Amino acid sequence: MMTRVRKITDFLGLRRSMVGLLSMVILVGMGEHMAEQFLPVYLLALGGGLISIGFLNGMDNLLGALYAFPGGYLSDRLGHKRALLIFNVMSMAGFVIVILVPRWWAVLVGATLFLSWTAISLPATMSLVARVLPKEKRTMGVSVHSLVRRIPMAVGPMIGGWFIVKWGTVDGVRLAFLGALAMAVVALIAQQVLIEDEKPKDRKGTPGVRSMLSLLPRMNPSLRSLLVSDILIRFCEQIPYAFVVVWSMKEIAGYQTAQISAERFGVLRAVEMATAILIYVPVAYMADRSHKKPFVVMTFVFFTLFPLMLLFSRSFEMLLAAFVLRGLKEFGEPTRKALIMDLAPEDQKAGMFGVYYLVRDVIVSIAAFGGAFLWKINPSVNLLAAFGFGAIGTVWFVVRGKDLKANEE
Repeated sequence: MMTRVRKITDFLGLRRSMVGLLSMVILVGMGEHMAEQFLPVYLLALGGGLISIGFLNGMDNLLGALYAFPGGYLSDRLGHKRALLIFNVMSMAGFVIVILVPRWWAVLVGATLFLSWTAISLPATMSLVARVLPKEKRTMGVSVHSLVRRIPMAVGPMIGGWFIVKWGTVDGVRLAFLGALAMAVVALIAQQVLIEDEKPKDRKGTPGVRSMLSLLPRMNPSLRSLLVSDILIRFCEQIPYAFVVVWSMKEIAGYQTAQISAERFGVLRAVEMATAILIYVPVAYMADRSHKKPFVVMTFVFFTLFPLMLLFSRSFEMLLAAFVLRGLKEFGEPTRKALIMDLAPEDQKAGMFGVYYLVRDVIVSIAAFGGAFLWKINPSVNLLAAFGFGAIGTVWFVVRGKDLKANEE
């Protein structure tokens, strides 16, 4: 029995630090997605308007870019364990602001802290995976991390939707953030107990801000090509991103009652995440043993088709099909992240990861801000523009992307 368990844990790349990381991801993610998915309708309920939704989405991307850089820097400087502790406390402070102040502007203030979690912790997370696992297990490690992240993404919105049904949009979302705060406290304890300490680094050997920025010229042509295509694909994703919940709950005939829509939207998110969870491990297994490019191409295709599918979704059944497609966009996402790590310098993976996301998300924030204005023109204009950017990004990667084989440096 123990031999079988060991084989499973070895196959999935589970180590003590990985278990600590995954526990934290579940707890923080569960609290986060109970409430964050409904922030657009929460802003509308508080009188924020469409522009506040676009501002929230744009701020999410811009802060994601700006936080990714110090995230990589602090991870390299302080180590994964201490850096993740700081990032968790930041999220908790953001939750407290939203809980105590039910105003649309307070949501934006608090969001500057709790939206930081994914972006600022990602370089530390990817660097920890690279440190703990051998090269041939990195795609599996990233995939397991991505799979586990989708569990709270699936369950959280269903619980959050129930909160809105029970207590209404404003009180329901605030109570969901209260639950998020409690789970973040437990996550903080778990990460400190399970994640192993690293040996202190020599301060002289730790890259400063200028030397971190100097990583950009070290980005090889293959990584730059991936970055360009990734930016175009994220334009496709982020132009309509904040308005997917508005489309599902407000635009489609028959979705006039927010309480019913919130519950159904939770089901849609659960279907999306269940689809992603089912494909992660088998895709990672194949990607670690074959060419990586086809997996990334497929995920870009699914990104591109989602806004087009959403445009033609005029019933709950069509929305279910659209969200299955949205789940399939995770097909090659772990492979893409593993590809970034493979193409980054071995001695500064967290730093290069942070620089990559800094460049990508600063540019993509333009699309997130602009999505609100396109939506005000017409939702169809928003969704068709997203599809166009996705098609260009996919073609770019097909032509320029590197086909990295398994175990190739």
